[in-house]
Amino acid sequence: MKKGMSVILGLAFAASACTVVPAMAEGGNAVNLTIWSPTDKEAVEAWWVEKLAEWNEEHPEIQVSREAIDRSDSYAYDNKIATAVTSNDLPSIFFVDGPQVSYYAANGITVPITEYFDEETMADFVPSTVAQCTYDGELYAISATESSVAFYYNKDMLKECGVDTDDLDSRTLENPLTWAEMAEIAEKCTTDDHVGTHIIMDHGEGLPYALEPMYISEGVDYISEDGTMAAGYVDSEEAVKTTQYLAELIANGYANVDPIQDEFLNKACATMLGGSWDVSILEQSADFDWGVTYYPVSDETGTAVSPCGDWSAAISKDCEDVDAAGEFLQWLMNTENVASYAAAIAKPATRNSAYENEAMAEYADGPRALFVEQLNNTAVPRPRTPSYATFSANYAEAMTNIFSDAATNGEVDADYIQDELTNVADLFTEDYETYYAE
Repeated sequence: MKKGMSVILGLAFAASACTVVPAMAEGGNAVNLTIWSPTDKEAVEAWWVEKLAEWNEEHPEIQVSREAIDRSDSYAYDNKIATAVTSNDLPSIFFVDGPQVSYYAANGITVPITEYFDEETMADFVPSTVAQCTYDGELYAISATESSVAFYYNKDMLKECGVDTDDLDSRTLENPLTWAEMAEIAEKCTTDDHVGTHIIMDHGEGLPYALEPMYISEGVDYISEDGTMAAGYVDSEEAVKTTQYLAELIANGYANVDPIQDEFLNKACATMLGGSWDVSILEQSADFDWGVTYYPVSDETGTAVSPCGDWSAAISKDCEDVDAAGEFLQWLMNTENVASYAAAIAKPATRNSAYENEAMAEYADGPRALFVEQLNNTAVPRPRTPSYATFSANYAEAMTNIFSDAATNGEVDADYIQDELTNVADLFTEDYETYYAE
């Protein structure tokens, strides 16, 4: 296992205090598997109880219990894993956020699960999930749900500001909104009462997650495809140009520098780069007409890209019966279970066959169908590198600095952007070369 594990884990994104769910049954010679995963909404917790009871009744030889870990404290989940790694006391299976799959795999904390999912099964999963869960040619995790980001717009506000919403409604994956069009809409819709757009989910992982597609669309990702280099990528000419575009939205007053909760829902902004999870929130609470179109593309390239990634199940190095755990994951991730879990948690399913299930009927058309279309065609996972957590924290800090500078000065300083992004690249290089370079 690599050095620095606890330092990197401390930077990661996760959960908190613990609630134990005991095994549903016990057998004299039964294999006992344990699962750690973050707590979630009531419907999801009920799903786990029902499904584990179902499995345990049908498989007396393999009994499974789950420990649900409260996420109110942002570091407790990862700290718990770090402690268990040190004491060789990890659960049989634990859930990990998508961009951290590579870290756990590279450090030998998880084991490959490729042999438990055949080619036909994997072809049913959306490509983004397969990519996110693969490291060094092996599958190390598997997920039931995905996420995505697209461009939301308040039709009432846009019409008042002279924007053609019929045009936005008619956009396709082959004809998405461009950056220039997005900025033009933001300018038209910025008034004394509201800003034109919302681009900052938070000052943490939300920044690299939601904004990465813009960098890729312009031609260069944050990090090299093999996960070893950030220099020449996150600080490239293309990356500086992309960052300038985003900072100009802040400098011009078209977007707020601080993330404001429910800014779009509360009509404090006219458009937003929002998540797939926002659909259900708006359906339940919005008192205005709204729409969603595809993630905006670079005017230079026209390349369509969208974010993805979600929590995935992995088998730990301390699992005493990997084959039993693999058998359980095969069942847990079957079409029916993926469909019912995705419906309970209100996220897109990772298996395309799940959308044939009645539980996922809402995804047949409308905004939800758009997100599924992105996941199958334009989704790109965050960089698959064991140094991702270090990159994420430093990139988020740099972008916060850049946006704050733009807001304060009312203009964008390209040299300042270059310096901040070069520092991100240097810190990544230091971490990767210290812990992972051959």
